[in-house]
Amino acid sequence: MIKSFKYLPFVALALFSCDPVDPVDPNEEELITTVTVTLVGPTSTATLSYVDIDGDGGMAPVITVDSLEANTVYEGSLELLNDAETPAEDITVEIFDEAEEHQFFFASTGESTFSYDDQDNDGNPVGLMFDLTTGISGTEDYTITLRHEPAKSASGVSDGDITNAGGETDIEVVFEVIVK
Repeated sequence: MIKSFKYLPFVALALFSCDPVDPVDPNEEELITTVTVTLVGPTSTATLSYVDIDGDGGMAPVITVDSLEANTVYEGSLELLNDAETPAEDITVEIFDEAEEHQFFFASTGESTFSYDDQDNDGNPVGLMFDLTTGISGTEDYTITLRHEPAKSASGVSDGDITNAGGETDIEVVFEVIVK
């Protein structure tokens, strides 16, 4: 009997000396420091850019906006980065890969309208690609919101209405745009 308990302290030491393994959350919220909106029109290309290297709080974001032509249809695309990483992490790829769990919402305080040009595998809109149709000349705000796990089947959500979307806001950016 004594021989069988002789190794027990080593077994107990081995069981309690290992560090616990923390589970990995595959959908951990990413830091989005940069949002670039590229708008390709029939005669020009415009860029809207939001950069906030330190994330929420701290230094104010740097926002740059090119003016847009009135009564024009632009083909839009979004790129999201985490520039706090070296090299910068392309969050756009993650949103594309997890399209069923993400949707962009677009709003304008003026006459401009947005329509989706892409969809997830279930046929619901994503918003990485979209059309923007500007209205008359003037100044308006464009709000672009990315929701994680929105209720895509809720009333109005597939049409871009954020009211019933639910989910969590990953980022929301407001661009003050001049339409000429």
